[in-house]
Amino acid sequence: MRDDAGAATTRQPRLWRTGGAVGHRVFVEVGPLSTELGGDLPAVTVAYEAWGTLNADGDNAILVEHALTGDSHVVGAATPAHPSPGWWDGLIGPGCPLDTDHWYVVAANVLGGCQGTTGPSSPDPHGRAWGSRFPVVTIRDQVEVEARLADALGVHRWAAVLGGSMGGMRALEWAVTHPDRVASAIVLASTAYATADQIAWSRPQLLAIRDDPAFAGGDYYDAVFPLTGMGHARQIAHITYRAAGELAGRFGREPQRGEDPVAGGRYAVESYLDHHAAKLGDRFDPNSYLVLTEAMNHHDIGRGRGGWQAALGRVTADLVVAGVTSDRLYPLHLSADMAAARPGSRFVVIDSEHGHDGFLIERGAVGKLIRESLARTQYARPSHSVPPIG
Repeated sequence: MRDDAGAATTRQPRLWRTGGAVGHRVFVEVGPLSTELGGDLPAVTVAYEAWGTLNADGDNAILVEHALTGDSHVVGAATPAHPSPGWWDGLIGPGCPLDTDHWYVVAANVLGGCQGTTGPSSPDPHGRAWGSRFPVVTIRDQVEVEARLADALGVHRWAAVLGGSMGGMRALEWAVTHPDRVASAIVLASTAYATADQIAWSRPQLLAIRDDPAFAGGDYYDAVFPLTGMGHARQIAHITYRAAGELAGRFGREPQRGEDPVAGGRYAVESYLDHHAAKLGDRFDPNSYLVLTEAMNHHDIGRGRGGWQAALGRVTADLVVAGVTSDRLYPLHLSADMAAARPGSRFVVIDSEHGHDGFLIERGAVGKLIRESLARTQYARPSHSVPPIG
């Protein structure tokens, strides 16, 4: 990988390791896990953050699900313990769409991640990083771990589970697998199953990491991390996260300042991609990128349930499905099809020029959607004054 100046870099990402600064994380041990596809983890630790207070009935809790390279740090500044600022700043807090004067909001780092929850960089029972021996996990495995976290917290039923992209996959899987434990599910810029196009875009990303000479079969933790490969993977992915029109409007064919593309320099859009590759290399584990990308590839709520339409018939939650107009990775029609297949669901269109990342960027529209959905949930008590929409 290369940094913004184009110089080669061998820095290592800031993964959370045992003994590291805890920050706002809280840790829960949820026991051993036999994974859906036949793997075994003798112990699983979950790192989570929470805001607000759980009420005596344990029924005012909301679960926020992060996307591929996110973590439990949904809101707040970057700190020595948290390598990046909150990815949904402004949505959690007093008076915010997820109003902590009323709701107890929880966000957990996902199984397979690298910010405190058990993943490939975590120590095995012998103290060595799991690396290549970490099992294949699925979205269902991740939800199973989250269900155990809910048990540990005393949450019997979530007032809402919400998330975008990979987070939307888990929100939907929660509603299908545990219909009695979800009152409302908000699925943003996501899908009921991974399409051939989405799996195809993942393929060169997976190969970019595995073909990096530093990958060492996944056992690189005592050496150089394969950040060049993950940087290439991130660049491929980031193109799919943004819209062609946005890239054209922002960058066109302009050269990067002070560089001449004809003489070996970069175009501005190339510098933009280099920047995002370097940013991810500061905070993310390449093995986690592989594990979570493959979990997304395996995503299919209909597996073993008679197809995805039949699986949606299990949902009893108030289901809201939102898509982004310019999303070329998770096209709007996938969200529309999902909502249409389950009577009573609501389909919301988020108008954005920013592509798939619109679910993160259009916080006003997302906040309005969340407020409206929570105002309808049976847990929004008359004594609570719901903030005005918009």
